Amino acid sequence: MSPDSPLAGKFHPSPNHGARLGSPTDIIVLHYTGMPTGEAALELLCAPDSQVSCHYVIWEDGRIWQLVPESRRAWHAGKSFWAGEKDLNSRSIGIELVHPGHRGGSPPYAQAQIAATIALVRDISDRLKIRPERILAHSDIAPARKRDPGEFFPWDRLNAAGLGHWAAAAPIRPGPAYEQGAMGPPVAALQSLLAAYGYEVAPSGAYDEATRDAIAAFQRHFRPEKVDGIADLSTVETLRNLLQSLPGAAA
Repeated sequence: MSPDSPLAGKFHPSPNHGARLGSPTDIIVLHYTGMPTGEAALELLCAPDSQVSCHYVIWEDGRIWQLVPESRRAWHAGKSFWAGEKDLNSRSIGIELVHPGHRGGSPPYAQAQIAATIALVRDISDRLKIRPERILAHSDIAPARKRDPGEFFPWDRLNAAGLGHWAAAAPIRPGPAYEQGAMGPPVAALQSLLAAYGYEVAPSGAYDEATRDAIAAFQRHFRPEKVDGIADLSTVETLRNLLQSLPGAAA
């Protein structure tokens, strides 16, 4: 079988996929493998009993391998949510970057790997007409379970290449902040902002674990200098700026 992307040098088939369930393919999800070696990750992604897979793997040296056809539903997102949708496997392309992850010491991503990621995301986005704000982290769609691709993933480099939705992080400074246990209308307003961007947060007015996890995921993606799950002024301002820069947002 030939790869869907001309950038993929090899089709290395995984048996772990199924039919897409009628949804448009309109999301790209970036992951890290979180394993000591790429070979170990590839073995897992292709083992029939693992029940996991992805569409593409990007090696540290920039090689791109395809494991599942883009027309098929790879099993990479798991239990997840974004902007009202729960079956994200049916509407997404999953890209795994070979990287040891947080447990492996969070080393920088290889330059060749990031260059290949930018090229592949651009190719897929152009062909499938995926909107910039639908290029997401695994941690965005499953914040209680996942941290990948991590706060050390260079989202700013994707933005510099014209990919993804981005706003420069507001500076960290002293001021009011909300954390787990806070209550009241300001918390409900914050939760509504998170939900408006896509996170699975109910506007209950109680700063619960789901809110903390969503804030931490947001920080990993958009304000990586400090990831603590506390909604400080910088976090809230960055979130507001992102919402205001969405297509169709009120001026």
